[in-house]
Amino acid sequence: MHALDDKVVVISGGTSGIGARTAELFVAEGARVVIAGRRRDRGEQLAQALGQACSFVRTDVAIEADVRAMIAHALERFGQLDCLFNNAGLPSLCPDFEHLDLERFDAAFAVHVRGVLAGMKYAVPVMTKQRSGSSINTLSINGSRAGLGGIDYAAAKAAVEHLTRCAAVQLGERGIRVNTIAPGPVATGLFGKGAGLEHDAADQKINAAKAAITAVLPRWQPLPSVAVADDIAQAALFLASDASRMVNGHNLIVDGGTSVGWPAAVVREDLAVFRNAFKASSSRPA
Repeated sequence: MHALDDKVVVISGGTSGIGARTAELFVAEGARVVIAGRRRDRGEQLAQALGQACSFVRTDVAIEADVRAMIAHALERFGQLDCLFNNAGLPSLCPDFEHLDLERFDAAFAVHVRGVLAGMKYAVPVMTKQRSGSSINTLSINGSRAGLGGIDYAAAKAAVEHLTRCAAVQLGERGIRVNTIAPGPVATGLFGKGAGLEHDAADQKINAAKAAITAVLPRWQPLPSVAVADDIAQAALFLASDASRMVNGHNLIVDGGTSVGWPAAVVREDLAVFRNAFKASSSRPA
């Protein structure tokens, strides 16, 4: 008995990183999976490796017709749809306000917000007939805190969080659950893509991403481990499975405590600076 026996799942952004690892895990847990993404070679290669339980469909989630075809592909191939994992995304950049590219801003919303909405638009009628379903939308802690992500990326992720709440309220009476996963820094190829590397090359630079995260981790994250794609895939497994049947409208944060507060060692250092500054100032004549 596996967690996803007899379930059919569509994963957008499924050709690499979190999406690819989730596809591998879901197939191992008994699901039949449709991988959707823009890179046909990578998608077909992964689907072939995962066997008859997996299929690939080329999809750009910013194009509504592609999203409609993605859901239709799942029905044609597997006959049902139990879970939609809206995971497609663009890398985050951090330009100054003066250098914001508004076309890139629009593109971020087209993928991260409009693409998520389109996925649910076409998945919901199928799930409504079944009176059950789970939609999982990938967020980021940048959607609820400022400073670490690009403005386009952070604003789009914040919009998806509220879109998810709205959907959870509207669709709950149909037996459809809508939740989000908000990762912190995860060692994937997305960092390399944000640095301008070609996508296939970026996916080969996971160790570079891990080294970069490791360099800042002590000041950002209370837990000392670097998150990897499997950490997010395991969270998605819970939200896709019947184990989370009463979880709806929830944002599952997977960030090692980054969004909770500063690491203890950082606080100790800062408190020492504070106390020393106070002592030095209080010792001076008024």
